[in-house]
Amino acid sequence: MRIIGGKFKGRRINPPSNFKARPTTDFAREGLFNILNNRVDFESIFVLDLFSGTGSISYEFASRGAATVHLVEKDMNHISGIKKILKELDLQNVRPIHIDVRDYVKTCSVKYDIVFADPPYELTWLAELPDLVIQAGVIKNDGFFILEHPGDLSFTGHKLFFEHRNYGGVNFSFFHPLCT
Repeated sequence: MRIIGGKFKGRRINPPSNFKARPTTDFAREGLFNILNNRVDFESIFVLDLFSGTGSISYEFASRGAATVHLVEKDMNHISGIKKILKELDLQNVRPIHIDVRDYVKTCSVKYDIVFADPPYELTWLAELPDLVIQAGVIKNDGFFILEHPGDLSFTGHKLFFEHRNYGGVNFSFFHPLCT
């Protein structure tokens, strides 16, 4: 796995040997960040990375100069690996949070420009994730939520859905927040 762009472009990241998640492919991350390059000013955004796994999405945002990145992961082995990589890269603007995603969004008081989630594809409540995140009020009014999900799930009928992209079996659905 490598960082696709920004200050650490080309840097290889090696997850721990006991890692048991499915990282977003380099191809899919490159496609996603090509979209985001045209939509956001990375240096001014606050990002929340849910189900962080290896932390690859967080490293991409940080490499591009994101103001703040919070990553949420409940597996302690993953958090340990993420902390090791953050130390190697000396990333001061990235904060790993060891907690369950549902618990975090229920208690979070921060508003983010982008919330990204890459849950395990077998997660029984994956289809409920857009509503959970959006209703928690953690997204700024002009921000958005990006969900990585398997191809057999479609969110095109969701009232806040606005875009879908597919990169070789990796699907991203984009959602607007509830404007309050």
